[in-house]
Amino acid sequence: MSTSAHPPAVPDASPEPRRSTVVCGVIGAAVTAAVDEIVFHQILGWHHFYDRSTPGVGLLSDGLLHTAELLALVAGFFLFADLRRRRALAAAHAWAGFFLGAGVFQLFDGIVDHKLLRLHQIRYGVDVTPYDWAWNLGGMVLLLIGVALSLRAAGRGRTGAAS
Repeated sequence: MSTSAHPPAVPDASPEPRRSTVVCGVIGAAVTAAVDEIVFHQILGWHHFYDRSTPGVGLLSDGLLHTAELLALVAGFFLFADLRRRRALAAAHAWAGFFLGAGVFQLFDGIVDHKLLRLHQIRYGVDVTPYDWAWNLGGMVLLLIGVALSLRAAGRGRTGAAS
């Protein structure tokens, strides 16, 4: 009697473009959150996720952000592995989703967290205008890459080419 640790892949599985986009969008947002948290919160020490209270509350908010980002990464990679195991990953849509998620996270952070809610600024004690422009333009570039890849992937699907 032989038992396999891995169930067999589905031989006639078809790609799942929408699920591939969403799963990799979660991964893209989580990776961008991780880069933000590691570089700007920890290495450079420019801000905490919530800077409108004590340093201890700021540190706690960073820990909560880091927890959420790690949970999103773990969940995203489990779902990604499931897509691959079932041979349902639509690679072109997955890349589009990654960049869409990264861009949406960065723009949300730059516009909503920084400007609307004023949870924190990118940096303190300096003119934040160039930092805001760089942050939001970077997010826009990521988002536009995701849109372009998404349109390209959708075009491949209509012509019958493999994604």
